[in-house]
Amino acid sequence: MPIRIPDSLPARKTLDGENIFVITEHRALHQDIRPLKLLILNLMPTKIVTETQLLRQLSNTPLQVEIDLLRTISHNAKNVDSSHLDMFYVSYDDICDRFYDGMIITGAPVENLDFDKVDYWPELCEIMEWSKTHVHSTFHICWGAQAGLYYHYGIPKHSLDKKKFGIYSHRILTPNSPFFRGFDDTFNAPHSRYTEIRAEDIEKKPDLEIMAVSDEAGVFAVKNQKSRQFFIFGHPEYDRETLALEYQRDVKNGKKIDVPVNYYPDDDPSREPMMTWRAHAQLMYTNWLNYYVYQTTPYIINKIDPNADGEERDEQ
Repeated sequence: MPIRIPDSLPARKTLDGENIFVITEHRALHQDIRPLKLLILNLMPTKIVTETQLLRQLSNTPLQVEIDLLRTISHNAKNVDSSHLDMFYVSYDDICDRFYDGMIITGAPVENLDFDKVDYWPELCEIMEWSKTHVHSTFHICWGAQAGLYYHYGIPKHSLDKKKFGIYSHRILTPNSPFFRGFDDTFNAPHSRYTEIRAEDIEKKPDLEIMAVSDEAGVFAVKNQKSRQFFIFGHPEYDRETLALEYQRDVKNGKKIDVPVNYYPDDDPSREPMMTWRAHAQLMYTNWLNYYVYQTTPYIINKIDPNADGEERDEQ
């Protein structure tokens, strides 16, 4: 079924070219169904690229999906034209009285800063607090996951000796979870970060469950016991070229950076990167939407109960 986005959003042309079913606003208004309402808080500097990556992952859903794009007003975005933000994005004040079936909070390139030194931290805290009562299930990515665990559970992030950069293998600790339905015993995912959340800090919180880990990259997936909050410490939404562009940027800027591991054939940056995570990334987003949003969210969306369980069932 289709995702519903503004007719002129730049991502639409890319998705149409990949035969992903995108429905126009005009057509959606003539369908007598209640779409899933999703909110994407896009904290990445490359707004249009991130929009396209996430919309691609959300395309394989059981129902029409309506997307709102959210930005922080307290931060001046420098890498996207202001007209794009004005045309396609809403602010917290615009949506604070609305309710959403699901929400995604992206990563951001601010992990070397203390949380309270990030210029939009107070605004982000307000949004995360609001999400507890106005969003049925929230999916946090990378720095967004670190920020979420710190705000909601007081779990600190720790600096790494060098950037965790590349494609890493992960193993599932909760194989019966619907979140991993259809997964192989191990799966790959990209990481690009200078900080980490440690398993021993998470294990001190009885309301949290570690779902997947990497022997090299550490904790990958965490959820709370009610399955209303998910925290993913990699970037499964990344395209084939995303890490390559980051690597080339850092080299150009004179940064000391290793070649991303398990990414280029023979670790040769002159060759096309290997895409080894696409299928599992798609499954992850599809399973989240199906089992933790679509199957458990209330039909009357403003009846979201902050104490309700967000998990339909475990796989047997």
